Amino acid sequence: MNLKEIEDSARNELKAAVSREAVEKLRVKYLGRKGEITAVLRSLKDMPLEERRRVGPEAQSLRRDVERLINEKVSAIGSASSASGVDLTAPGRKVSRGHLHPLTLVDEEIRRIFKSMNFSVVEGPEVETEYYNFDALNIPPNHPAREMWDTFWLRQTRTDADGVHTHTKKSPRQSALLLRTHTSPMQIRYMEEHNPPFQIIVPGRTFRYEATDASHEINFYQLEGLMVGKSVSLANFKSVVQEFFKRFFGGQKIEFRYRPAYFPFVEPGLEVEIKLATSGPEKGLRPNGAGKRQGTWLEIMGAGMVHPRVFEFAHYNPRDWQGFAFGMGLDRLAMIKYKIPDIRLFYSGDLRFIRQF
Repeated sequence: MNLKEIEDSARNELKAAVSREAVEKLRVKYLGRKGEITAVLRSLKDMPLEERRRVGPEAQSLRRDVERLINEKVSAIGSASSASGVDLTAPGRKVSRGHLHPLTLVDEEIRRIFKSMNFSVVEGPEVETEYYNFDALNIPPNHPAREMWDTFWLRQTRTDADGVHTHTKKSPRQSALLLRTHTSPMQIRYMEEHNPPFQIIVPGRTFRYEATDASHEINFYQLEGLMVGKSVSLANFKSVVQEFFKRFFGGQKIEFRYRPAYFPFVEPGLEVEIKLATSGPEKGLRPNGAGKRQGTWLEIMGAGMVHPRVFEFAHYNPRDWQGFAFGMGLDRLAMIKYKIPDIRLFYSGDLRFIRQF
């Protein structure tokens, strides 16, 4: 490369440089110990006398010009940084990484555990019909059990040709709409379209019209489980549930007990309670989100054998099939697992809370 080519290349590259680091690299490229102009100056000793007399002054002049251009470029970059109030040579700010919500972490872990036990994951609509939310689950109109679920009902109207709002008339399965109070409606929806045997879980958000406090919210997350087969029994249920909780709590020692309970869609019905082992300085001091302490019995799940009437609504013959169903709150599990004392923290939108996970 001759001196003219070196000069043109240096000018073009310096013009395109936008940072001090880039200018420094060009200084090394052209003026450094192994730079292109330095190499020309070092080669003078090998040139004939006449050529040395011609090339030497030109190379020295080019060196001075490149040094001047480099200094001017550094000054220009510094002036631009000062004028804009931004130091273009400063390293970029570290990008803050996002954090998964604790309910998302719990949901993903639960899905992973049940999938490993050969359960399928299905989801259903949050806006549900009265038929699937109540009737098909053996909770007919005016049944006292409906008081267990404080329901958000949705008003349905249509506009006729004259612009008058009137109430719509629907078939039983298109009955009054509501925000689902539990994930149990998917039991019926799934059984209507699938033949047993099968085993599924249904995670999702549910809604209830009730006062909020440290352990109650108007919207929360539930997990429904259903297994149907020829000879499914409570023994199968106990095995599945105990294996799940042992994995979910990381192999921690857990005690289980089962108490009789009433739920319209199961018979017999039961409640599952667990007691987590305690050790170290936290013994007896860890809240479970309901005012109790770790080391006491915690009600964690409602369950039972699927009621024959529920099978009949799904067009199964209860003499041929049997199964168990269970439901539990993801919020409650997250509160126990992560030592969260107030369910309202999940929905506060406070990033200080989210960043802990």
